Order: sequence, then C-alpha cells, then structure tokens
Amino acid sequence: MNKKVLICTVIFALMLAVVSCNRQEDEPVVKTGFYLDTLIKISAYGPGASEAIDACFERLGEIDVKMNARASDSEVAAINEAAGEHSVQVSPDTFFVIKRGLYFSELSGGRFDITVGPLVNLWGIGTDRARVPEKSEIEEALNLINYNDVLVDEDQKTVMLKRPGMAIDLGAIAKGYAADEVIRILKERGIKSAVADLGGNVYVLGKKPNGQPWKIGIQDPFELRGDIFATVEASDKTLVTSGVYERYFEEGGKRYHHLLDTSTGYPVDNGLVSVTIISDSSMDADALSTTVFSLGLEQGMQLVESLPDVEAVFVTKDKEVYVSSGMSAYNFQITDESFTLKQ
Repeated sequence: MNKKVLICTVIFALMLAVVSCNRQEDEPVVKTGFYLDTLIKISAYGPGASEAIDACFERLGEIDVKMNARASDSEVAAINEAAGEHSVQVSPDTFFVIKRGLYFSELSGGRFDITVGPLVNLWGIGTDRARVPEKSEIEEALNLINYNDVLVDEDQKTVMLKRPGMAIDLGAIAKGYAADEVIRILKERGIKSAVADLGGNVYVLGKKPNGQPWKIGIQDPFELRGDIFATVEASDKTLVTSGVYERYFEEGGKRYHHLLDTSTGYPVDNGLVSVTIISDSSMDADALSTTVFSLGLEQGMQLVESLPDVEAVFVTKDKEVYVSSGMSAYNFQITDESFTLKQ
C-alpha cells in the first residue's frame, strides 16, 4: 500500500474513533430506581458514568433503609417505637438529617416540624387508608407535635422522643439529603455533567456536555406530573418543589393534600398551590420548600430573602406567580400564558 494512502487511512480511522467517542460522551447513561417512596432517575455523562450511577443507587438504598418511616425496621421507626421510653443510637446519616431537621423546625417556629409523624399517620395521605380524621383525633395528634421534645446526644449519636406516641417523619428532608449524596458520589467518581431527579427534587451537576446551563422545567401544579408552566436555567444547583398536586385524596367533593399545617392539623390552606426553592443544598431546599409553603406568600418570601444563595418561585391558586429578588440570575421564563407574573 502507498505510504500516503496508509497515512490517510490511519488518520481517517482515528477521526472515526474520535467522532464515535464524542457521540458516546454526548449520550447520557440513564438509570432508574425506587427509593424513599419515590421513582428516582439519574442521568450522567462521560467515562465511568454507569458505575457511578450504580454507586449512587447503592447509597440511596442505605439511606432508604435508615430513614423511611414506613419501613418497620428503619432507624426512624426504632426511634418512634421507643418514644417516651428510651433513646436510640442511630447512624451518622440519620443523626445528621435529624439535627438539620431540628434546625429548620426552629427556624420556622414549628411550621416545619420533624415530629409531625402522628398527624401524617392519622391522615394517611398517599396510602390506601387516607381519610378525614375526627376533630378530637386531630387535637390529640397536635398535642404530640413539638420539636423541642426531641432529645439528641451529639457524642453518643442517640435520639429520644420525650413522650409516648410521638413520632418523627423525615419525609420533608430525607429526599433532599439523598439528592446531595448522589451529587457527592458523582463528583467523587469524576462525573462533570449529570442530572439527578428524585421526584420533586432535581439536582443538576455542572453544565450540559455542550457547555450550556441546564434548562429545568417547573411543574404546573394544576396538571399531571411532567407538565410545566415555567423554566429556569442553572448549573450546580438544586431545584425542589412542594405542591398540593403531589399527594392528595378527595372526600365529600373536597381535595385534601399532604402538606399539613402543624398549627391547625389540617392541610395548609393559604392560597398557595406550590413553592419552588433553588439552592446549593437539596436537603435545605427540601426543608425550605415545605417551610415556606406553610408560612405563606408574605412570610415565606421574607424568609427566602433573608437567606443567602436561596431563591423561590411561589404559585397561587389564581395562577399568580411571585419570585424572589435573585431569580433573574436563572433566566426564569413563564411558558404557559395562563399564569401571570406579579411584582
């Protein structure tokens, strides 16, 4: 073979190999799993993406076993079973999430409260036993809710609920912690570009392979999951939404959603239908989305504006949209004309 022809053939083969590699790197590895009562989807790009995602799901399994209040053998279940009797030693994971949950319970004045378990169990929203409880039952459950009655020992990593019948529920914060752990593992594995979707919790790692920020849709609270009313652009941020559409049941022609008011014992009724938080920490955003929703538009906005590196989108039952002062940095755009941006 002519030397020039040989050289050209080799160069062409190398070009094909490079194009093939680029195509592979531009195509994500996508895997799904079910943990923390949530369908979870992780998409990652680059070499080692498949193994990195597998490591993430292994970690999610560990967190689920420890913090799922519905699992009878979880650490949270053990704490609740020992309420009023003795302390329970837990893993550093569970202890860390409980401590952070107590911080947000204090920050919100109890509107977010990790001891909401008795009320959550009473309503049973999201289960086959959902019902509207009697007023006396609600009052009894409310008497058991008080984050100040959670005793923690930093050295021994123990947790105790002071009174029998109390119960911790980490449903409004554990999923955020799980998302943070997914991103930590992906980073440790050298992944530069990825998306972790844990139901209402989305975390984008880095930028898209083409160097552009990720465009994330915000759920339309009046439609089925997957329909959006607005978009934002972000890199290395988490977006968490809490809304009345997530879990609910209907009785007597009225809809009852899962975001329960710790002051009344009934689902929060303040004119809001969803709150979206953008932050660096998915655990914090998870807790804040519930906290801010419970506080309502005015107080919730005040809290968001007082916190560094936190932004929010509020949607009312009249399809009015309010955003915090820093949302312009995320190129917030309403894509559904039936919603109105208010100043």
